Amino acid sequence: QVQLVESGGGLVQAGGSLRLSCAASGSTFSTKDMGWYRQAPGKQRELVAAIISAGSRNYAESVKGRFTISRDNAKNTVYLQMNSLKPEDTAVYYCNFLPLAAFFTGWGKSAQSWFDYWGQGTQVTVSS
Repeated sequence: QVQLVESGGGLVQAGGSLRLSCAASGSTFSTKDMGWYRQAPGKQRELVAAIISAGSRNYAESVKGRFTISRDNAKNTVYLQMNSLKPEDTAVYYCNFLPLAAFFTGWGKSAQSWFDYWGQGTQVTVSS
């Protein structure tokens, strides 16, 4: 079974930056569409950034212009660079695969049920 290990979270002041990493096991990573998701307390797990195997990217409206998703297939790793962080970005961040349809229509929907497996996530806390 593929394992996904997220890291890079922490406590940061509003306006600051963090870079999250997600290391994936498995030899077919380069062919996988990937996403970063987040879940704030009391809220649904949502897709915030997506990158498909061909390299195209898409973002939730709430993070456009501030977050950048990228991948390094040689390292089986996907990244999320988060700039200009806001207190409302506080959440546990997860990476996972991405249903291709979600790249176009998955924004604002609950992603919890898309997969049976989720990694442990990494906590991001933005103080005001």
